[in-house]
Amino acid sequence: MARGPLTFKERDLKAAVNAVKKAGENVARVKIEKDGSIVIDVGPPNILGCEPSPPKRNRPMDKLR
Repeated sequence: MARGPLTFKERDLKAAVNAVKKAGENVARVKIEKDGSIVIDVGPPNILGCEPSPPKRNRPMDKLR
């Protein structure tokens, strides 16, 4: 299964992350889109490196478990 052409370079990613750090922001997450664009979310870093968990619903049966 072919992956297709690489649309971004590692040096582009490093330059983008370094620019965010130089601006005094924390890199929370980096995402590479299918078209090769680099999306950087700033803020406190996500320790687990994954999406935050959805909020838990308040269900009456949960108290019985």
